[in-house]
Amino acid sequence: MAAVPLDLLDRIRALERQVRELTGRAQMRPALNEVLHGDVVIGEGGRLIAMAPNGNRIFMTGETPAGDWAVGIARPTDGTAALTVGDENAAGAGQMVRMWNRDQGNRDVIVMDDAFSERFLGRPWIPIGLYPTARQSYTGTAYETAWWGASPAHNAVAVIVVFTYAGTGGGQVKVTMTPSGGSARTLAEYDVAANTWTQRTIEAPLDGVEFLQSVTWDVSHRAKNSGVNVETRLYRAYTRNTFTADEAPDTPARTATTATAAQDPLSVPAASFADSPPAAVDEPGLRTIDD
Repeated sequence: MAAVPLDLLDRIRALERQVRELTGRAQMRPALNEVLHGDVVIGEGGRLIAMAPNGNRIFMTGETPAGDWAVGIARPTDGTAALTVGDENAAGAGQMVRMWNRDQGNRDVIVMDDAFSERFLGRPWIPIGLYPTARQSYTGTAYETAWWGASPAHNAVAVIVVFTYAGTGGGQVKVTMTPSGGSARTLAEYDVAANTWTQRTIEAPLDGVEFLQSVTWDVSHRAKNSGVNVETRLYRAYTRNTFTADEAPDTPARTATTATAAQDPLSVPAASFADSPPAAVDEPGLRTIDD
């Protein structure tokens, strides 16, 4: 008769315990509500969506139904947009960043970059500081400055509205801008009829100007006949966003002069996602999850 080990039952119980442990480990999976290491990749038209308890979508990132890739943050109370990056409705808008107001009757953008000019602020519109000189009312026949000012460039298009009155023989008005380190550019020069107020609206892209580069503005006028008075009044002056692609300013020559004139000493280059290599992405399909 074969000898039976005295500890056979102990050995069987140990084997049963090891089988149970192995079975339990085979059924274990990482927690699905947290990511401890590595990246979460959503591609091929997928989206990540977070919803409030009332069903309103409050966060979305991924491909939109229009085919654009976007990030959106909405308000949980009504689901209206609060902050969006991308999700463009018009071609050429170029992944705009937009902050939306809370007015339910008139949904509008209160802060944004420019749709057609990559380097400028779109909204808010920023006033141009123009101030009257002693020659605002003037009787000479040579151009003299009536309004003058200097300010940083925030938006892509300048809007200046002036009224001018000239006596017998009429007069002329000239509006110029001069970027720091650059040459003066005439935005408008026109005749003013005699014995009447003439209104003129000048709208001009800030060609060759960097964002926040200082620009000097000059509104000059003259009488055509000596001794005849000419007076110019400023109605409004500001910069605004572009309305069409044709209004986009020409890109400046990036010389050391313009770079120095536009550079804020406290600013630093923004970090780029492209500075580090992308994480490897596996081919689509099901995977086994190793313990």
